[in-house]
Amino acid sequence: MREVVAKQAWDILEKDPQSVLIDVRTPMEWAQIGLPELETIGRSAFCITWQPGMEETFLQALAAAAPEKNTKLLFLCRSGMRSYNAGVLAEAVGYEDVTNIVDGFEDKHGPGTGWRAGGLPCAYRPLSGS
Repeated sequence: MREVVAKQAWDILEKDPQSVLIDVRTPMEWAQIGLPELETIGRSAFCITWQPGMEETFLQALAAAAPEKNTKLLFLCRSGMRSYNAGVLAEAVGYEDVTNIVDGFEDKHGPGTGWRAGGLPCAYRPLSGS
């Protein structure tokens, strides 16, 4: 599995229209912390929660988002750990081009790192009923 920081992931997404960003955080995190905004490059991130015990549901949603096993997948979570585990699972079922965004959405690896702290576009998704 490849590893990149958020700014490198943005470059990949900008240059490769076939690449897919999978945000594996929870709906609560998307609502409270925000999510990557890819509208300026004409795309959207796929929000597919991954947590231990959710493997089957995760893989079904992943297959719908990226039916081709050679799709370039970039996984994002809050700090790079859940996204790493989701990437390992994706590789285990045959995805060939998997990348983990090691600094995650937030600045868990120092000031100015991560998607949001790195100044990359963000949006917010309110929880249903809010």
